[in-house]
Amino acid sequence: MLVNGKWTAEWHPVQATDEKGGFVRQTSSFRHWVTADGSSGFLAEPDRYHLYVALICPWASRTLIARKLKGLEKVISVSVVEPQLTDEGWHFGDFPGADRDTLNHAEYLHQLYTRADDNFTGRATVPVLWDKKTGTIVSNESADIVRMFNSGFGALATQSVDLYPESLRAEIDALNAEIYPRLNNGVYRAGFATTAISYREAFNDVFGMLAELETRLSNSGPYLFDAVLTEADIRLFVTLIRFDVAYHGLFKCNLRQLRDFPALNAYLQRLLALPGVRETVSIDHIKQGYYSIKALNPNGIVPAGPDMSGYGF
Repeated sequence: MLVNGKWTAEWHPVQATDEKGGFVRQTSSFRHWVTADGSSGFLAEPDRYHLYVALICPWASRTLIARKLKGLEKVISVSVVEPQLTDEGWHFGDFPGADRDTLNHAEYLHQLYTRADDNFTGRATVPVLWDKKTGTIVSNESADIVRMFNSGFGALATQSVDLYPESLRAEIDALNAEIYPRLNNGVYRAGFATTAISYREAFNDVFGMLAELETRLSNSGPYLFDAVLTEADIRLFVTLIRFDVAYHGLFKCNLRQLRDFPALNAYLQRLLALPGVRETVSIDHIKQGYYSIKALNPNGIVPAGPDMSGYGF
């Protein structure tokens, strides 16, 4: 991680633990906003903002999906880091589907953080929404970036899709608050647990949440809020598409595979069929990335499976 702007140690996925040895995720550091009128200090303009992402990362993939669904591909440019996690974190390079950083000419993502703040302390995470005009980071919080893409770009974005409709906001927030700790972050709590008790608690949370979602989608649909596609669906999708590929095996969430949940399996297929969503998914990057985590897979062997042909991959 970076300490006062200096890279100080080899990258490690677990930076903090709680009293039970459970994984604690770092809080995002840059929380500025893009607005249609520029009152926030960051005006929505074509080709002003650039999104840095990793296709392995579910949080970054949320922003890619929102960018697609809101029709912002020509407004916001994108760079993809390589999937393998190096000793200095995310790296730009020539892995198929990845990019060099032709905008800022960084070799590692952490160099963008010190460009924005030369005394930055913390982990250099994706996604990063970069302002080309002022040369700084607007936000590295995926939840904020999704909402910015949904409403902050005004007429530059598609208005036919509203991922956070006012009439559902309280319900969306409540469901997000259930899914995030128990499933989105629950798989990480299981995979990076350092004690048996913290692993078991996370494991139970993951499969308890999956069971509740299976029931919910069995009784309604096609989305979490009936016919309305919302940000909650995006947040759930990015975890589900990685479940059998990485979380089931590497993160020891192995009670059942996602394909063993009929309603969730059908739901995942519906979301993959939405225009542009499949383009945000790289099974190769997901596998290469997760299985490059030395703390969990010291020999770096990437499994041949699972068979994802049923999902069109």
